[in-house]
Amino acid sequence: MKVTYFHLSIALIFTILLSGCLYPESEMPKNQVPNEAQLEMVQSAVDTYQKQTQGLLPIKTKEQDTPIFRKYLVNFKKLLERNIISEIPGTAYENGGVYQYTIIHAEKNPKVKLIDLRVIDAIRELNIKLNMYRNEHLYPPFGKRISEGVFKIDYEELGLDAEPYVISPYSHKNLPIVMDTEGNLYVDYRIDLNAALKEYDHDYKKGDDIRYLLAEHSPFVPAYSLPYTVKNGEPVFLPQEN
Repeated sequence: MKVTYFHLSIALIFTILLSGCLYPESEMPKNQVPNEAQLEMVQSAVDTYQKQTQGLLPIKTKEQDTPIFRKYLVNFKKLLERNIISEIPGTAYENGGVYQYTIIHAEKNPKVKLIDLRVIDAIRELNIKLNMYRNEHLYPPFGKRISEGVFKIDYEELGLDAEPYVISPYSHKNLPIVMDTEGNLYVDYRIDLNAALKEYDHDYKKGDDIRYLLAEHSPFVPAYSLPYTVKNGEPVFLPQEN
């Protein structure tokens, strides 16, 4: 009987260890779910850092033309160096999580938000296929024109079975991926923006960038997006300056 219990114990331990090995850290549930406490902790740390440095932000250095929602990524190393935090949040990319912590309204009222890296992964995977196509063809696989300078992707030309999409961090619906005249890829957030325009009070008018309506009412920023404005109560792409 003792031998039986011994073998059962070994088998149980082996199963637990094996389960851990087969469950990569980046896919652990604790690293996938937005944690409000962790977000508030980072916000408090950023506020403290600003007070200690006479208004500076703990951010990574980025090129000046970096898109606004990816321009001010939180630099956890700076927070650790000043002992403002003792560890990096489990949901952060730097600690095996699926989110990047970023800052909006950096100049006036810095707010910490999240970038869902699974959206970026989907863009990158499609971009690989797009680059392979462009190695053999002069122009990107433009599909139907959606707006000035914005097109659907001719997915069949890329050898895909259906239109490419990402899962929305807001509604969990499928959001299309679109392309500009240069062949750059973006997520089309009109589905989420349309819902947000109806749900939240706002004073946006034609010409304003309404993407902040999503960022201000959720933990996430609309990463890899083109600017949008409002027209007749609905979201439309904001014409780009040449």
